[in-house]
Amino acid sequence: MHSTDTLPNIPNPPRSPRVGSVWARTPLWLVAAIILALVFLWVLLTDPDYEVIFQALLTGVWVTIKVTLISFALAIVLGLLVGLARVSSHRLVYEASSFYVEIIRGVPMLVLLYYVVFAGAPAIVSAINWLGMTLRNLGVLPGLGESMAGMGVRQIDFTMRVIIALTIGYSAFLAEVFRAGIQSIERGQTEAARSLGMSAWQAMRHVVLPQAIRRVLPPLGNDFIAMLKDSSLVSVMGVADITYQGKVYAASTFKFFETYNVVGYLYLVMTIGLALLVRYLEKRTKTAH
Repeated sequence: MHSTDTLPNIPNPPRSPRVGSVWARTPLWLVAAIILALVFLWVLLTDPDYEVIFQALLTGVWVTIKVTLISFALAIVLGLLVGLARVSSHRLVYEASSFYVEIIRGVPMLVLLYYVVFAGAPAIVSAINWLGMTLRNLGVLPGLGESMAGMGVRQIDFTMRVIIALTIGYSAFLAEVFRAGIQSIERGQTEAARSLGMSAWQAMRHVVLPQAIRRVLPPLGNDFIAMLKDSSLVSVMGVADITYQGKVYAASTFKFFETYNVVGYLYLVMTIGLALLVRYLEKRTKTAH
């Protein structure tokens, strides 16, 4: 080969991601958590005591998930309504919604649970009894009035009461999330929608709300995780969630260490899994913008 000869241009092969860079981007806490979860899962599958405890707590897992999902779904609806009221131009609507948000957020969740379960539910039943007796005495819908007048407080079970309490408590926090999301949308978009002939409600529904909901998805996910953890408070009301089942099993077997290891493990699996999902949604939201 002469010195003047040149080698043909051969394209460089695509570079594979460097192992070092992938490792640098991997959160070490997550690696440690996964390893710990796998080790504890192996213990659950091989240790007879832990396997029995896990089976005893399994029904509590479904109760926890059911209470959390129903409460959060209702809290989103109520929180959105209150959040819309918080950005209303009507003074009375704004003040009433602000009063609701500030009062509810100022009460600890456990106190709110006690109040709704032991004070709110009987008061609601008393109001229903009074309305039923009124309908019966007036001869208006006597059948319905009779059933309402005879309603007892025990007909509202404790699971329904704690769902109502969690819904009320978290709706105040979600209302502020929705308010912030709505106010983060540029005012010019609302004005442009109004200039096209849309009413204020149409502009809110078709222009502002779709964008605001996309922006508040990560905060909503964080509040869902918080509600999942706060759902453990319902155990003090006798609702058979994970915490309650663990308390009963530990008290009957005196295996407190093993039992609460499983309780903590179950909560961590659910909360860390949800936290990773929230981070993924947050990245997708940023990419979309």
